[in-house]
Amino acid sequence: MFFGKLLPREGNFFEMFNEHGTHIAEGARSFMAMVQHYSDPVLREQHAAAVGASERNADKVTAEVNRALHRTFITPLDREQIHGLINAMDDILDLLQDSSEVMSLYDLQHMSEDVVRLTEISVRCCERVQHVVTLLPRLKDAAVAESALKTCEEIDRLESDADRVMRSAMSRLFREEVDTRELIKLKAVYEHLESISDRCEDVANLVEGIVLENS
Repeated sequence: MFFGKLLPREGNFFEMFNEHGTHIAEGARSFMAMVQHYSDPVLREQHAAAVGASERNADKVTAEVNRALHRTFITPLDREQIHGLINAMDDILDLLQDSSEVMSLYDLQHMSEDVVRLTEISVRCCERVQHVVTLLPRLKDAAVAESALKTCEEIDRLESDADRVMRSAMSRLFREEVDTRELIKLKAVYEHLESISDRCEDVANLVEGIVLENS
């Protein structure tokens, strides 16, 4: 009887992955709204606060996953895979919040087209991360496994797009920006935004490994 109590309720970890993925997508969309309404201080602050709320909610899920790993005898995936995946997902929201704070702390005065473009790519990456983790409980289904791998490939392509936008933005920045302070600010923002897609790719790589091992 005691041994039976050690067994996890099937799907708990997957449910927590899904919850975390929802916070990632919500945080990304709030960040996009902040960028879109950056010229309005009130709306900008509201959307920045929403990014922070998503990050805090996701932290709670991450902590719960790590606690569950300690008290669960049998897990639906390898323990290292669960630990690595939830922490990689958490890194995404940390960077979204960091990017929001950098814009505020550096008193960025305007949103360049490159900031908007990188933000759009980041949001798409985050939404694909949210989608791919919903597929994890059904990887035994060949069609679902294939869909998961295709989503990982989409994230990889988006990360490559972000790299290209980043290189172009940096080149334009150093050629055209005459205000050194603004150059430093924008460079930091570009680097943060590009890192969001990098962290999404980290998740995609982990999911791909899980798919190949469990499908």
